[in-house]
Amino acid sequence: MTTISDKNISEMLRNAVEGLSVTASYGSVCHENRAGEPLPSGEKISALVNKVREILFPGYFGNTTLDPIAIKYYMGVYVDEVFDLLSDQILAGMCFSCDRKGHNQQMMLDHTQMARLKAAEFIGSLPELRRVLATDVDAAFYGDPAAMGKGEVIFCYPAIRAISSYRIGHRLVELNVPLIPRIITEMAHSETGIDIHPNAQIGHHFTIDHGTGTVIGATCIIGNNVKLYQGVTLGAKSFPLDENGNPIKGVPRHPIIEDDVIIYAQATILGRITVGKGSVVGGNVWVTNDLPPNSKVVQFKARSLNFSDGAGI
Repeated sequence: MTTISDKNISEMLRNAVEGLSVTASYGSVCHENRAGEPLPSGEKISALVNKVREILFPGYFGNTTLDPIAIKYYMGVYVDEVFDLLSDQILAGMCFSCDRKGHNQQMMLDHTQMARLKAAEFIGSLPELRRVLATDVDAAFYGDPAAMGKGEVIFCYPAIRAISSYRIGHRLVELNVPLIPRIITEMAHSETGIDIHPNAQIGHHFTIDHGTGTVIGATCIIGNNVKLYQGVTLGAKSFPLDENGNPIKGVPRHPIIEDDVIIYAQATILGRITVGKGSVVGGNVWVTNDLPPNSKVVQFKARSLNFSDGAGI
C-alpha cells in the first residue's frame, strides 16, 4: 500500500490553490469586482423577498400579529428592514452593471444615494402592489373549485409565490434597477417551477392554475383577467440576428395576450402575435399566428380505439 505523507497532501492542496487562483481560468465568466464595491447576495435577496411578502400578506410569511394596534409596529419594523436590505442590493446591482470606465468615489456616493431613493420609491408603491396582488388571489380562489379560502390560496398555491415575486421584480424594473429583478424571479422559478421574466407586462386578476413548467417571456404583454394552466409557454419563435450573427437584444418577440383569455395546459404560443380578447386556447395546441377576439382553438378530436390481445394502433 502506497504511503502518502502530510507533506504530499499539503503539496497537492497548494497546487490546487494555485490552479484555482489563475485569473485566466475564471476571468471570462466571473465578474471583476472593485475593492469596496458590494456584490448582490442571493441570501439577502431571498430574505428581502420574504419580508416584502410579509408586508403584502401580513401573517402568511412571518409572525405578524394582526392586531389593529400592533400591526403598525410590525409594518414599521419590516419597512425599515426592507429599506436597508433593498438599498444595499440595489447599490450592488448598480455597481455590478456599472461601466468600468470613469469610476470614482463621487460616482459611488451618487449610486448610494440613488439606491436609497429607488428603495424608498419601491416601498412607496407597496400599497398598490398589495391591491393588485389581492386581485390575483381573487382570480385563483374563484377560478379553482378546490380552493376552500383565500388564505389557503396564499399559503399553498405556488402561483401566488411566483406572481408576487414577479410583481416585486417588475416594480424594480420600472425603477430601472439592474440585475436584482432577474435574480428575484429566477429564485421564484427555482422555488415553484414557474418562469416569469420580470420585464413582462401583466394586468390584474392574473392566475396560473397548478403552474409547473409555465414560461412567460420578457416582452410578453398580458391583459387583465387572464388564466393560464401548467406548462403553458409564451415564448419567442426566432431571434433576429445582427450583422455578426448575434441575437439582437430587446426586440418584441413574445405574444400579446388580451383580456379575459384562458390558455390550457401545455399550449405553446410563439412569436409577436396577438391572442384576442375572450379567446380560449386548448391544451397541447401550437399557435404561431394571430387569433381574433373570442377565438376557440383546440386539437382535432381524439380517436377512440379498442385494444385487445396486445393489438394497438
